[in-house]
Amino acid sequence: MKFWAAVAAVSLLTATEAAAAPQVLQANPSDVKSRNIEGRSFKLAQIKNVHFNQHGKGPRALAAVYEKYDIELPETLLTVLRQILLDIGFDLRARSLMSARTPDNATAPYNNNTGQGEVTATPIPFDVEYLTPVDIGNPPQTLPLCFDTGSSDLWVFSSNTPVSQQGGQKLFHIDNSTSAQKLQNHTWSIRYGDGSGSSGEVYLDTVDVGGIKVENQAVETANQVSSSFTRDEHSSGILGLGFQPINMVRPNKQKTFIDNALKSLAMPLFTANIRKAAEGNYNFGFIDETEYLGNLTMIPVDAASGYWKFKGTAFSTGFNGTNSAISDIVVPLEHPAIADTGTTLLMIPEAIVQAYYRQVANAYDSKIYGGWVFPCNSTLPDLTLYISSYKAVIPGELINFAPADLDDPATATICYGGVQSSRGFPFAIYGNVFFKAHWTMFHVEEKKLGFAPRSGE
Repeated sequence: MKFWAAVAAVSLLTATEAAAAPQVLQANPSDVKSRNIEGRSFKLAQIKNVHFNQHGKGPRALAAVYEKYDIELPETLLTVLRQILLDIGFDLRARSLMSARTPDNATAPYNNNTGQGEVTATPIPFDVEYLTPVDIGNPPQTLPLCFDTGSSDLWVFSSNTPVSQQGGQKLFHIDNSTSAQKLQNHTWSIRYGDGSGSSGEVYLDTVDVGGIKVENQAVETANQVSSSFTRDEHSSGILGLGFQPINMVRPNKQKTFIDNALKSLAMPLFTANIRKAAEGNYNFGFIDETEYLGNLTMIPVDAASGYWKFKGTAFSTGFNGTNSAISDIVVPLEHPAIADTGTTLLMIPEAIVQAYYRQVANAYDSKIYGGWVFPCNSTLPDLTLYISSYKAVIPGELINFAPADLDDPATATICYGGVQSSRGFPFAIYGNVFFKAHWTMFHVEEKKLGFAPRSGE
């Protein structure tokens, strides 16, 4: 109880006071108007990656976040990751001397290198558990891609990707598309936290997602692929659903697929319905009221950052339901955050993480497993995050992310937390642990997020 005695000394909000936060709108679906009455709308189901490797799922998911946002991995997590890679048969000997030079313009907080200018290139397996089919070119070539609101590039394994950097992925064969046109003097390059990178050329071609065709869409074809992606044979690349400022094409940034598709949609928005241990779906151009409960809470987004960036405002923990009076205490803790469907975990400020796991007996930040773990037989409390007036309850069962000591959940005794610390990151990252509890609308034109609890189906 020492922690909560300290909390009592700071300014506290009641749930009622939290609801008074500004810049928020409660909305019925009918309040979100169609812009194009002749526009299209469609539902696009995810497909399960049958090749997804469960071994070391927790540490790999955490390492992937560091990798994606170009943050140097903590040495303890790096050690854990190396052992996992050896366990799954990844040959590190050929890569033990690999390094990558830090770009001259790499600056904090997106790069936390040691100042030596080099980092060891230990590959992070970027396995994606759920993917979505996308057609590219004429005639169409169907590729399974990761839909990612935390990036703004559509890049794919292609016929330009060296054979040594392929791992069985379905390729975009450029020469087989009669509509592919090279965007002269344009290239793309993305750097990752392990010092590696992916890069290549840019083509303009037809991209079809769910029947919405965009002609002259920038498709970034990979001439070089980080070994982090090579092992995942089922994923052919990424379709970014962020905003243009973080597009990595140079010298001229290119519009994203969703930017180009807006004029064809009945509503200038898409929604994410992410489910626990099951295929979810993305809806484009319409709102399916059966997928969530109650009204929508609309939150403004800082789109100038390139991300679906918003402000988290407070939190509370559930105490396993043993003390409802204390669990109603709302602790103000303002923090920048982004909504990222391409991240698996819920990465939030260290103070919230510590406060939460203090309620779980024998939970600890493990050097052996590279993150917060707890006994698998724990009954985890709920975690509540406030986004202005929106009260986002994350059920404890979703925070039990994966077994840690063994691969089989039935026999594992130590489990990996779906909530981990965002210490060292420029913002908190609300990933799929959050979306599995909360249906989310991404209103591209108005630059707003809409939240509501997911329905129980």
